[in-house]
Amino acid sequence: MGGFLLEVPRLPILNETIRNLYFHVCMWMAMMIMFIVSFIYSIKYLGNTSHRNDIYAKSYAVMGTVFGVLGYATGAVWANYTWVTDQSQSLGSILKEPKLIGAAIAILIYGAYFVLRGSFTDMDKRARVSAVYNIFAFAMLFPSIWIIPRMVGSLHPGAPGSDSGNPALSYNDIDSSLRQVFYPAIIGWTLLGVWIATLKIRIELMRDRELLK
Repeated sequence: MGGFLLEVPRLPILNETIRNLYFHVCMWMAMMIMFIVSFIYSIKYLGNTSHRNDIYAKSYAVMGTVFGVLGYATGAVWANYTWVTDQSQSLGSILKEPKLIGAAIAILIYGAYFVLRGSFTDMDKRARVSAVYNIFAFAMLFPSIWIIPRMVGSLHPGAPGSDSGNPALSYNDIDSSLRQVFYPAIIGWTLLGVWIATLKIRIELMRDRELLK
């Protein structure tokens, strides 16, 4: 089992796959933080139309989408090793899970944000329309991921009738040995996203300076 910090509870069905908690759930948490920051900068742009705010909003939206895709992928892999193998669910039924469908819709909505940005050549119009759409995308994030999937039947923890009301966040849902890695992992993934977004922002600002010369 390794050292103290590496020990995990031996739970039925989950077994060693519980370690995916440090990736799947933590990436989703980092995704939410990235999207919140992007949402805030879109509102700030509509307030003072600073091009810098548009760059910040786009860069954090990119990182949020990246974490969303990674969280979706790790969740699908986790489901394949638990729901399919141990609960005799078919892969087709797993892909129809409300949680996965809602997550896919949310990612596609943000994907459309980048397509929308690419359809404008005028910088100011692109930033303005993108800011409005980003606010809409953020508003759709909560019903598609957090609300609707919890209103219908699902194999995912937190669904109606399950023992877990708020998976991985309640003290009743996660062992103390997991928390020692879980919370630092959220911070770590978030800081990684902020670092990469900051690099993207610097590159964008340098390009703008070159264009203004």
